[in-house]
Amino acid sequence: MKIIRAEFENFRLLRDLELAFSTDSERKLTVIRAENETGKTTILNGLQWAFYGDDALPGKGRNYRLSPIDWEPSDRREIPISVQVEFEITKLSLTHKTKEQYRIIRSTYETLDGVRYNRSGSTVRLFQLTNEGSEPIDPPEARIREELPFDLREVFFTDGDRALSFIEATAALRIKRERVEKAIRSLLGLEVIDKALGHVQNTASQANKAVKEIGSDKELIAIVTELEQLDKEISELDKKKDDANLQCTEFDQKRTEIDKKFKAALSKGNREDLKRDFEKTQSTVKQIDNKQTEASREHSQLFESLSLSRDLLAPVLEKSLGQLNKLHDQGKLPSIIIPVLEERLTGTICICGESLDPGTTDGKHRREHIECLIDESSGADTLQRHLTDLYYSSLFLQPKEIADDDHWSAKYTKVAEFRDTLERDRAGQGKKLRALEVQLDAISDIDDIHELRDLEQNYIAQRDRFNADYTKYETQLEDRKKKHRSLAATRNNLLTEQRRGARTLAKLEATRDVERVLQNSYNRITDEELTKVSQLMNKFFLEMIGADPHQGAIIRKAEISKEFDILVHGPSDRPLNPDRDLNGASRRALTLAFILALTKVSEFEAPNVIDTPLGMMSGFVKRSVLKTTIRESSQLILFLTRSEIAGCEEILDAEAGQVVTLTNPAHYPRMLMNAPPVKELKVLRCECADHRGECEVCTRRIDGEAGSEPIF
Repeated sequence: MKIIRAEFENFRLLRDLELAFSTDSERKLTVIRAENETGKTTILNGLQWAFYGDDALPGKGRNYRLSPIDWEPSDRREIPISVQVEFEITKLSLTHKTKEQYRIIRSTYETLDGVRYNRSGSTVRLFQLTNEGSEPIDPPEARIREELPFDLREVFFTDGDRALSFIEATAALRIKRERVEKAIRSLLGLEVIDKALGHVQNTASQANKAVKEIGSDKELIAIVTELEQLDKEISELDKKKDDANLQCTEFDQKRTEIDKKFKAALSKGNREDLKRDFEKTQSTVKQIDNKQTEASREHSQLFESLSLSRDLLAPVLEKSLGQLNKLHDQGKLPSIIIPVLEERLTGTICICGESLDPGTTDGKHRREHIECLIDESSGADTLQRHLTDLYYSSLFLQPKEIADDDHWSAKYTKVAEFRDTLERDRAGQGKKLRALEVQLDAISDIDDIHELRDLEQNYIAQRDRFNADYTKYETQLEDRKKKHRSLAATRNNLLTEQRRGARTLAKLEATRDVERVLQNSYNRITDEELTKVSQLMNKFFLEMIGADPHQGAIIRKAEISKEFDILVHGPSDRPLNPDRDLNGASRRALTLAFILALTKVSEFEAPNVIDTPLGMMSGFVKRSVLKTTIRESSQLILFLTRSEIAGCEEILDAEAGQVVTLTNPAHYPRMLMNAPPVKELKVLRCECADHRGECEVCTRRIDGEAGSEPIF
């Protein structure tokens, strides 16, 4: 089976998206280039929903809205949702092979009611496409299950993270084993033997009931009656065990989904921490605003300051001030002798310390001399007085007596630089504030870290409770089966003693023989095919990670045990814990190797649709995983980010038969360079024809490059 094309209508972000996939046997790779939050996982979920219905959605569709999340009730009361997938199936005959084309359409409606939504049951239709038109196939589910069994859903539609469910340490050991066993049994077609075993066991139960009609042997009848009761108890315990297993698996899946939300919430940030950061940033912004106001006032006052006048007049006054300084140096300025002399005459002591007492001869003589000097100085012209006043009043205008930092230009530079710094700080804090607002808006109520952690712990407790129930029912079941075997042996011994019981005993023995044959066949097929899958998985895995056991590699071997555990061995056959002892790249390589080996051994031709398979990988491992996965797949559809593509461009050049680039317009302007052509929140497909090109729609900013305000 190969997928040809798919159309999505109003499926979350996929409002009107059409995709075509490569079916070329030589260039069998389709690359869907898309960054995070650009619909990769949504496409994966949409394809699975088309084939399998709500059971394939996260949480089996519960609390999983399908319609575009940004639509409000006023936008549209009833929203049509549909996914169409065209695919081809190759039919083999003794002489040739033919291809048949089909189209599957699954649709539903969602009605919005405030923040709630109601979804009708989905409708699925399957058509075979011929030259004459399209012929409906009924019932469609049965035909789909033949080509893509539900138990193989996670094999053919693989989330790069969910693929780790085969080895992740957080899953219970039994659950990991069952996931591996279920995948192997489905691909090897062992359900047919399972059904045959069930039919044989039912026949044996009917033969046991017929023993009552043989005669009146009380012991025999009592044993048969007890066997009938044990059959009922075994059947009920089987159902309880299966139910406990289902519940345990569901809660484990919920735990996995919550863990992903938890990690996503951590990447967005804790609501409480974000609020504290937001308030702190708001306070910082307010402080910067106050400083900017003060700096602006200081800047304005500079234009009214003395320093501006002084610095502006300095070149003009330089010559005049030079002359005044020259007169001062010559002693002609300042002219202040008269006030000094007059002040001395008011006392009896001269500035030189001699007596000015008019009652003494010397004092009287000195006074007369001073009065004479005053008379001589009084004859100075008015110009000298003006020059003296001018000299003293111009002292504060002379730059040579002013420190460099007190010049107006220095003060202006200091204020301007301070304002520039504040402006940069304000822009940075404003950007941080807007980013925090976006983060807070992006975190829904359930994205609170503590709430998610509590919810995860609750799911773990529920999972462990059902796991304990499973173990209890399994123990009780084994006890009942053991008792059943013992009573059946006693019954058979009693039947051999009765002539009329020979026929019934023969029938019971025949059913037991058939059951033994079927069980032996089941075990043989499982053992042989399991060994093949294990060996091929080991080959692919070591090739992917470049580990050569003969060259002293730490990882020597990977295998699947008879208990369906995926094991990894190091030096001296020392067991390695895949979740603890392997890095993220090796864990993904191991699960991809398991999936590829499984499909290869079963010779089951189906697409491998894988979301972000090269995450956490780089260099040789990334390139090797990509090459091996392409080589061993019959059709490969990869959802890759640009970082995953980096370093693998030449491989994609040679192998990709179809390349599609998707863009989320909501990433403008933080991540997208150009404003998108639409304002709706939906995934856009651009015209880029390869994984290297960029256009107006998909050109992205480099990390850390600033953008303007968003249009949404």
